[in-house]
Amino acid sequence: MRLRYAPANAKLSALEARLGVNVYSFDMLSGVTCPFAQDCHSKVVVRADGSRSIQDGKRTLFRCFSASQEVAYTNVFLARQANTERIMPLAARSPMAAAAALCDALPDDAGCVRIHVAGDFKLLNYFDAWLEVAARNPDRRFYAYTKSLPFWVKRLDALPPNLLLTASRGGKADCLIDEHGFREARVVFSEAEADAMGLEIDHDDSHAALPGPSFALLIHGIQPAGSEAGKAVRTLRGRGSYSRQKAGA
Repeated sequence: MRLRYAPANAKLSALEARLGVNVYSFDMLSGVTCPFAQDCHSKVVVRADGSRSIQDGKRTLFRCFSASQEVAYTNVFLARQANTERIMPLAARSPMAAAAALCDALPDDAGCVRIHVAGDFKLLNYFDAWLEVAARNPDRRFYAYTKSLPFWVKRLDALPPNLLLTASRGGKADCLIDEHGFREARVVFSEAEADAMGLEIDHDDSHAALPGPSFALLIHGIQPAGSEAGKAVRTLRGRGSYSRQKAGA
């Protein structure tokens, strides 16, 4: 069973146009591969009859958009499940074994890779595997949002120059963002909230893929009915969604 990289979605297609290269992502199951998630912790639960539902964590403030995708789209769920079931045992055994599999599946025309539209660095060995993948492909750009900040801290002096990380605030290890001065992304419920923090909003992933200061992301995706996150999504009327990119916004 070979690993699968996903071609650019609507948001990453806008990044492709900006960078002038093909952008892919490598994705795993949301929530179950996110050991430090908190504010956005959601995962898919498969029922006995094979149907799927979403389960939020006890401290979830807003629902993970990629977990919602895995409920809505069977092919998306199956692809991420297959990646997870293939790469995690390899990483548990050896970072080099996982890196070899990731490199073997890397599309020849990939100029930029987002590590995880869905999922996160579940194991230190898996984090190390991606450091090796980036080191073996110095002419390609790699980037990731992550809440697995303890792994980042352990490898501060080992990050390849073509791998750019952004701390995703809202996790169990947020204290490390301030302690180490990591660049961060914050999910906001309105443009006014971002303005009050002095943060630009990243609409096309260019802030994440390119060096620069911390930034904000507008809340998007399917949120629980009656929640503050749900009210914010309705008020934004799609301004935080990937579909906005299709219109050239």
